[in-house]
Amino acid sequence: MSDREQHLVEHISELRRRIIWVLLVFLATLIAGFIFVEPVIHYLKNDPAAKNIPWNVFSLGDSLRVYLQFSFVLSLVFTLPFAMYQAWRFVKPGLKTEEQRATLIYIPVAFILFIVGVSFAYFFLFPYLVKFVSMLADRLGAQEMYGISQYFGFMFRLVLPVGVTFELPIIVMFLTRIRILTPDFLRKMRRFAYVILVIVAAVITPPDFISNILVAIPLILLYEISIWLSQRVYRKIQAQDAEWNEASE
Repeated sequence: MSDREQHLVEHISELRRRIIWVLLVFLATLIAGFIFVEPVIHYLKNDPAAKNIPWNVFSLGDSLRVYLQFSFVLSLVFTLPFAMYQAWRFVKPGLKTEEQRATLIYIPVAFILFIVGVSFAYFFLFPYLVKFVSMLADRLGAQEMYGISQYFGFMFRLVLPVGVTFELPIIVMFLTRIRILTPDFLRKMRRFAYVILVIVAAVITPPDFISNILVAIPLILLYEISIWLSQRVYRKIQAQDAEWNEASE
């Protein structure tokens, strides 16, 4: 086996080991979430957005499905920083010392942005959508009767994608720092990115124009912020490369 092939095998083995660790942490937090999730469910049940909505169970598996939904979400929240740290450890050997320190800071910032996105979706977008759906039911003269599984499923389909998309600036900065993305490439892909973000907004919201706009505008702004941040990181990389070239001459 050549040195190149051996090096590739070592990288694949290390990647597999880190993926296994992430899966083990996810499984452990999933089990813990299933055990301790009940107070979180009751807290959200008493939230003003859900206080006037009668909850029902329409099938034998609905209650179990709700526990599993919450367990999955809590496990995802707690596993995300660990997964990002493992990704950083994997690419660390290929980074310079200053790049290692800079990219390590992205991990807590990315987690904070995820929490900010989830909070924005839950406290701002979700109550509006609940009121909008209730208004439509009232106009139809229909009595609201929602299943607990459908209620939380609707909530998670909105909250989680928005939380993930709020991490877009940090992900772009990280990929720019490790020289995978450039601001010029992001500018060239702007039109396609806008279309994708509008589609995402349409998928996670009810089929009405106002809801789509409320979600699409922040996503597009995040993409523009990502381009600006990528430009700043790229300039720093170019400046560091120029200093390194001067020092090596």
